[in-house]
Amino acid sequence: MSFASNIRRDWLTNPRVEFLSGLMVALALIPEAIGFSIVAGVDPSVGLYASFSIACIIAVTGGRPGMISAATASVAVLVGPLVRAHGVDYLFAATVLMGIFQVIAGLLRLNLLMRFVSRSVITGFVNALAILIFMAQLPQLTHVAPITYVLVAATLAIIYLFPRLTKAVPAPLVAVVALSVFTIASGTHVNTVGDMGHLPSALPQIRVPHVPFTWETLRIIAPYSLAMAAVGLLETMLTAAIVDDMTETRSDKRRECMGQGIANFFTGFIGAMGGCAMIGQSVINISSGGRRRASTFIAGIMLLVLMVVLGPWVARVPMPALVGVMIFVSISTFRWKSFAELRHFPWQSTAVMLATVVTVVWTGNLSIGVLVGVLLSGIFFAGKVRRMVDMTTALSEDGRERIYRVTGQIFFASVDRIVEDIIFREDGVERVVIDLTDAHFWDVSATGALDKIVLRLRAEGKTVEVIGLNQASATLVDKFGEHDKPFASLGVVGH
Repeated sequence: MSFASNIRRDWLTNPRVEFLSGLMVALALIPEAIGFSIVAGVDPSVGLYASFSIACIIAVTGGRPGMISAATASVAVLVGPLVRAHGVDYLFAATVLMGIFQVIAGLLRLNLLMRFVSRSVITGFVNALAILIFMAQLPQLTHVAPITYVLVAATLAIIYLFPRLTKAVPAPLVAVVALSVFTIASGTHVNTVGDMGHLPSALPQIRVPHVPFTWETLRIIAPYSLAMAAVGLLETMLTAAIVDDMTETRSDKRRECMGQGIANFFTGFIGAMGGCAMIGQSVINISSGGRRRASTFIAGIMLLVLMVVLGPWVARVPMPALVGVMIFVSISTFRWKSFAELRHFPWQSTAVMLATVVTVVWTGNLSIGVLVGVLLSGIFFAGKVRRMVDMTTALSEDGRERIYRVTGQIFFASVDRIVEDIIFREDGVERVVIDLTDAHFWDVSATGALDKIVLRLRAEGKTVEVIGLNQASATLVDKFGEHDKPFASLGVVGH
């Protein structure tokens, strides 16, 4: 596709829908960014400027059109200790280094690690995130006036009923505008955006972080930068996979890795914190019709406009309206089909999904939950493949030759089954044949097991013949095996 075609597709398709979707996302970003700034222990402007900068830059550099990236809780929670111990400028420097690490990750194609994340882990991640989004709204629903619940219910009613009239305007945006007009006109007293924190009234300034350019500074910020980069890329890759499914399109994950790095690198130079993709705001954008880069860019630009130009009015937007929108996002994000799948899917898949959900909700850390899910998936997979290995044996009529026929995949998790089924110290047997025609060797554990069997049988005075190795397995045995090497007759084993 030509450059001009790409421009038309990503920036000029459905401009009205893209603009309205971006505007809705911008409104939803404000309380989130303020809240994340509080988590990180910094001024609200740090999170708000970050959301503006990351959204605008990733719209150009990212590989997943329509996905929203901004300041996030998963990154903010990591930097609190750094800010408290060394000051906010070290956070800005760490954000710059975070971006460099992410660009390097893209160059090294670390996005391919997503292949090891199973569908069950992604489902658990989505469901846990939906629960966390809902739980994040609870502080706005406790110890408040009864009118708050009425307004939240009214917001949800508008969101679900308005599309029956028309889909020309995103229903969440209609709900926020309608409730803002109602509360301002009627003088209804509820929590507002302004109660969350002060909105900045000036444009962000380009500035170099005021930190010493020494190895000591690098030693301080590098661990935080590496953790932010890893968590940010993990959440981004999972969110991109979810948006891919929602839009039934594919994205360039490697470009997204580098795009996130570029966005965070430059964001550190405007006095802002790092961030990554946001599943909640991405769902708002997709649900509102935003599919292209334009909606992401508009979200960033409109966030800045709402802060700097319309700050006094935005500060009066009622929080119940935004809480209602986020509850809608939570409901939309949760994969309700997973309840039905509990009865039909293998118990291992269900266990992985539930373990991911419980770990994420319990710790509040998405990366730990995904790590637990991936490890559990790996254990179940290894166990499943291990059970696919089989070995049969037959003894010749004269009792002097025994044949072992091995079938299946031989690797570190299955070699013990082979070794355990070999009969050692068998009287009368002079010759042993190991038939590997229907087996495949995968790693050095497999070749090591074969060495162990052959050398031990030879030590008992038996003649051992290995037959049927396929080309790939034979190459592996030739390279790492020792039973067929000259020194093997001396009983030397190098593994």
